[in-house]
This record gives sequence, C-alpha cells and structure tokens, in this order.
Amino acid sequence: MSTTGAVLAQGDISAPHIEYGQLAPMLLVFGVAIAGVLVEAFVSRTWRYSVQVPLAFLGLIGAFAWTCVLAYTDKPFHVAAEGALAVDGPTLFLQGTILVLALISLLLISERGGKAHFASQAAALPGSEAEQETMAAGITQTEVFPLMMFAVGGMLAFPASNDLLTMFVALEILSLPLYLLCGLARRRRLLSQEAALKYFLLGAFSSAFFLYGTALLYGYAGSVRLSVIADQLSKNAGSETLLLAGMALLAVGLLFKLGAVPFHMWKPDVYQGAPTPITALMASCTLVSAFGAMLRVFYVAFENLRWDWRPVMWGVAILTMVAGAVIAITQTDVKRLLAYSSIAHAGFLLTGVIATSRDGLSSTLFYLAAYGFTTIGAFAVITMVRDAGGEAGHLSRWAGLGKRSPVVAGVFAFFLLAFAGIPLTSGFTGKFAVFKAAIEAGATPLVVVGVLSSAIAAFFYVRVIVVMFFSEPEADGPTVVAGPATAAAVALGLTATVVLGVLPQPMLDLAGHAATQMFVR
Repeated sequence: MSTTGAVLAQGDISAPHIEYGQLAPMLLVFGVAIAGVLVEAFVSRTWRYSVQVPLAFLGLIGAFAWTCVLAYTDKPFHVAAEGALAVDGPTLFLQGTILVLALISLLLISERGGKAHFASQAAALPGSEAEQETMAAGITQTEVFPLMMFAVGGMLAFPASNDLLTMFVALEILSLPLYLLCGLARRRRLLSQEAALKYFLLGAFSSAFFLYGTALLYGYAGSVRLSVIADQLSKNAGSETLLLAGMALLAVGLLFKLGAVPFHMWKPDVYQGAPTPITALMASCTLVSAFGAMLRVFYVAFENLRWDWRPVMWGVAILTMVAGAVIAITQTDVKRLLAYSSIAHAGFLLTGVIATSRDGLSSTLFYLAAYGFTTIGAFAVITMVRDAGGEAGHLSRWAGLGKRSPVVAGVFAFFLLAFAGIPLTSGFTGKFAVFKAAIEAGATPLVVVGVLSSAIAAFFYVRVIVVMFFSEPEADGPTVVAGPATAAAVALGLTATVVLGVLPQPMLDLAGHAATQMFVR
C-alpha cells in the first residue's frame, strides 16, 4: 500500500447500529444549535443573551473534550453512521482544531451582547425608522448563536464525510447559516447585505457543481462511497469520461470553499462586508473544514488517480499563490487585504495537498491550525480599531496607530509578520513544513513559486506596519475599543502564534501522529 493508502476501518461498516459515542462531538454541537432555536422561540428577549452565550460555550467545550477522549481511546478509528462518516486521526485533529477556533471566534461574536457587531433587527431595512427604534431600544440579535452552532456542526461533519452525498449535506449545513450571518452587520448594512447575497449566489452555484460531479461519479462507480470509487479506479472499471468530468466538477465545489483561484472572487467582498467576527470564523474554521474535505476526497477516492489531478492542482496552486500576493498589494481596505492574504495562504496549503504523502498531510494539518489562530487574532485586532463610523477599515485610518496605541499596533504587526512567514512565528514553521513535504514529493518548482510569492506578500504586510509606525496620526484618528472577550481572543491568538513558532514540536508531533493513522475507508 502506498504512503497515501487509507487504513481499513475497524469493525463492520454494514452494522445495523450507529455508534453514537463516535459521533458525540457533532451530535452535541447540533443539539446545542437546536436548543438555541428553542431559546429564541420560548425565552424572553431580556434573557436570551444570558442563556445563548453560556449554552454555546458549554456546547463547544463539551464537544472538544469528547473529541480529545475519542483521540485517546484504545480503538478510536471507525467508519460510523452506516458508513457515512469516518472517525480517524485526521478527522479528530481537524475537528479539535475547528472547535478551538470556534471557541475563540465565539469570544468575538459574544462581545457586548453582539451590539458592537450585529444589527439589532435583521429584517429592518438599513436606515429605516424600524432599525432606529430597535437600536435605541438596545435590542440584541441573539439568533447569531444557534446559526453559528449549526455552521460549526456542518464544519465538523464536512471533513468526516465518507461518502459524497453526506459531504454535500454537510457543505450545505455549514454554508446556509454563514450566508445569513454575513448580512447581519450593525454598520454598513447595505455592504453587508450585498456580501451575503454574493456569497449565497456564488455558493449555490458552486454547490451545483459539487452535486453534478457527485452524480457523474455515481454513474462511474455505481456508488457515492469514497472507498467504492477508489476500488473502481483500481479496477479501471467504468467510463473514464464520467470519472474525469466528475472529479473536475467536484474539485470546483471544494476549491470554491477554499477561495482558490479562479474561484476566489467572492472572498474579498464577503470578508469586507460581513461582520468581522463572522469573517474571523469563516477565515479560520471554514478553511480548516474545506481543506479537510479536500484531503479526504483526493487522498481516499482519487488516490490512484493522482498523476491526473496533481498537474491541475499545480496550476491552481501557482495561480492562487501569485494572484493572492500580487493583488493584495493594490488593496487599501484592511479586511480586503487579509482576504487576498487568505487566498495566497490557500495556495501555500495546496502545496501540502499536492505532496500526497504522510508528511504532506501532517504539515497541512499543522499549517491549518497555525494559520487559524493567527487569522482570528488579526481580525480581532481589526474589531478594536474604531472611529465614529465603526471599524476603521481604510488603511489610511491606521496611520500613526503605533504612536496612539503601541501595544495594539505591535500585536497586529506581529500577526502580519507571522502571515509573512518570519522565523520564530507559527507562519514560518507552517510554510517550512509544507514546502519541505512538497520538495520531498518532487514539487520543487512549486516551492520556488511559493517562496517568491511569500516575498511579494511580505511587501504589503510591511507596508501596513510602516503606515502604523512611521506615519503621523490624524487628529481625528480612530481609537482602540477593547472589550474583555475581544482582548482574550487577541491574547489567545498571540499566544498560539508565538508558541507554535518558538516551540512547534508538540503540535507537529500531534499532527504527525494523526497523519500516521491516515484515513479510514
């Protein structure tokens, strides 16, 4: 069996029962989401926030604790739920990462009862009398908490899906709440609603590609189970046209969620228009979940077809790295700049996928965790820098921030240096790991492009630092408004970025251990 071969599942996948213990983290998150809906229906508006926030925190903490229990049991790796979901090393690592990042994102979402970031009444037209009345009454939008929990539940199921139909359902469960959450910004409502509409239309379009690809692969293999598709590939059975067309359409749906070029155009608009805590959730948790699903599909179903899909992924990775780095130079909005930075990082992560080895898998897992902590910390800082119109989005408004608030500017500068891959940061360790795996897999030219793209990206990161520390502050410049929850999110992101850069070995070992288990079928 090759290094990317999947380990056979322990137990009979056709067993008539469902092992609920293996699915407990996902079930707990979905249960809390349903409980949150009931709270919205039956609890007085006065008490909803006081109930929803601890309920969401307890649900995520309990799910993470159960994930840790599964990871350290004697027999944790199974195909569960009648073969629809797989519980293995990579799945548990990805689910644990998603839950921790979701907890930090929840700190941002719950800040000041949501009044700092979310509209008081989503149905009220921007600028209308109804909106002004709800704002004056101090009404808090608490529907964001069950919506977030549904999205997180879908993110947990997406990389664990062992057949394409389950994966499609998980994709929709994680996407639909995000479409709504993107349109709930308290300020710049029209921009927020435009972002939500764009995300919904393009997301629905990409989901159609995914579903059509699933139908073609069913026509090829007679099943949507990933292991059956792999078996049919090994026998060279079925129509090659159906196989290649189905794989291509499936890749379009997955690459859209990653924001890889040429399926990236939604990302800057959505990141800019969405409430910043939701942007942080999407930039971290959604990326982890989508890469987990891509790894499972291409390492399990299409393992024997890697000589066909690797050249295509080479092209996608190169375009993604170069386009993300070059276009970011022209951006003047901080959130759009980080959106193009995220596109470039998706290209770096694709180099680990292309490696098609255990080292490639483990380095990608580490990179996802490291990048997730850093990006949440960066967006948390953005929520703190505010002026009369809300968050100071334009880069010119950040001029002289290093003199007004040196600590906040210094922390943001450190996050930017981590994105650039400066040594002693988590970004350097993550890039080094994926580039090393790619070189060992014979993708040295791809690594050269990645290094050059990193050098280009360093320019716009340094430009922001120069604006903050070497420009004179404006008289009416923004102020720093930091609530305790936001400050905690920044501190956690900063700590993880430092620790994973200075002492990365424990997390590298954890990712390596998860990768040695590979994927169950």
